[in-house]
Amino acid sequence: MMKRRFLISGGGTGGHIFPALAIAKEIERRYPHCVLLFVGASDRMEMDKIPAAGYSITGLWISGFQRSFSLKNFLFPIKLIFSVLRSFFIILRFNPEVVIGTGGYASGPILWVASLLKIPTIIQEQNSYPGITNKILSSKVSQICVAYPGLERFFPKEKLNLTGNPIRAEIELEVYNSDEVLSSFGFVKDKPTVLVLGGSLGSKRINETVLDNISWFKENDVQLIWQTGMLYYDRCKAAQMDLGQSGIIQAFITEMGPALAAVDVVVSRAGAIALSEFCSLGKACVLVPSPNVAEDHQKKNAQALSKNDAAILVEEKNIDTELFESINLLVKDVDMQKKLGVNCKKMDKPKAAERIVDIIEELIHD
Repeated sequence: MMKRRFLISGGGTGGHIFPALAIAKEIERRYPHCVLLFVGASDRMEMDKIPAAGYSITGLWISGFQRSFSLKNFLFPIKLIFSVLRSFFIILRFNPEVVIGTGGYASGPILWVASLLKIPTIIQEQNSYPGITNKILSSKVSQICVAYPGLERFFPKEKLNLTGNPIRAEIELEVYNSDEVLSSFGFVKDKPTVLVLGGSLGSKRINETVLDNISWFKENDVQLIWQTGMLYYDRCKAAQMDLGQSGIIQAFITEMGPALAAVDVVVSRAGAIALSEFCSLGKACVLVPSPNVAEDHQKKNAQALSKNDAAILVEEKNIDTELFESINLLVKDVDMQKKLGVNCKKMDKPKAAERIVDIIEELIHD
């Protein structure tokens, strides 16, 4: 029996890697004997994360175009040409039935080459405002899976599929018991618990603001789980002395499912996959969008929730005055906390990976 062959490209951040892995796991569930190959950027985090999850990956020498002046931009056209040529070699050698792109630098060349070779292609766009690469590719690919309504402004309407974002199965299935998780952290269940995140790479401004207000947690008898990111951990870890037994500070939380299950309030950047996970669990959130992302897409992601009373949006320029005001409001107003959580849950689009693989199957059988 011929084995099905699928190629998936996505990386750069967890927001591109986690959907790629979720889609891969659903493909494997339906086609247990299939062959999967990932393609990523050779110097990005997917080169470690994908093999750690048990999959093969090959890298392209590719990076993004810097919006501010940078000498690196002189290498961009050389890298792009090299990556396109290598993409031809990878696809001709691997011979996939479908190529799926979840975003990241490597997705552009590999999807473009696949479309030239008439191989069925899918874009999985996580954000409410797509980046320029996916806008360009949208006229070439076979189908586009999105997480937000209204993207016909950017993509051909006939190719759009509102599937939601694929998230980690253990979060979607809510496999963790919050009381047991709190106990494992050394926390008690009758105290409010706050989770602070800054995305997979960490956030300088969120970390600085939490550090400046670290005494608030002890003064208000609030438990804290704080992911600082690798770059900021050394500076932030000294705050453990101020928190005592009521705080956990880590550079990176490998198992996010238990942490999300345990907390009452989440403070986070507004990456699309993180928001999908919060919606899946119906969490009360304070969102601080990163202003340093393409097309300001995190702000647009956060606005999609805040305009539906599903989250509180704090712009980074107002973080000093508004962040702890918002945290304090949610911690002390349980009704407000519940209202945001219920509205957040209403925005959940479950079983996204299953819907996307349904579309992949349709392409295979066309």
